[in-house]
Amino acid sequence: MKKIRGKVWKFGDNIDTDVIIPARYLNTTDPEELGKHCMEDLDPYFSKKISKGDIIVAGKNFGCGSSREHAPVAIKACGISCIIAESFARIFYRNAFNTGLLILESPEVASETEEGDELEVYPEEGKIVNLTKNKTYHIKPIPPFMKAILEDGGLIPHILKKYQSA
Repeated sequence: MKKIRGKVWKFGDNIDTDVIIPARYLNTTDPEELGKHCMEDLDPYFSKKISKGDIIVAGKNFGCGSSREHAPVAIKACGISCIIAESFARIFYRNAFNTGLLILESPEVASETEEGDELEVYPEEGKIVNLTKNKTYHIKPIPPFMKAILEDGGLIPHILKKYQSA
């Protein structure tokens, strides 16, 4: 996995899947359409402000609520490259990897990073650098089996790749 560099969009604790993608948009599975409505109830212009590669940094329990996989799909489709949070709801954690969205846990980054900071993320090395504050954080690297799922674009493409090569 290569280095990621992006601007931080900061959120607090308990950002639930209804906030990430409001239920009124669950009648579609089209990633592009879902991405247009990502975080819409918190900021109607959120998806228009994002530059491809930007990063969400959040507090505790990000992705709590329902188990819908629409939430990580919407985040990824609006251009967010990864989410760094103090902690994630377990079902969101797995859904993120299953849909090919990189997520990382770091209480230090969550508490010390501010909206607008510029980060570089090195998932394989387990390193996050806040370029704005000139501070480096160390986290657990992504396990190899999770890295393979992400590199293949999610769980379904990963499984298809395995079966096609068998």
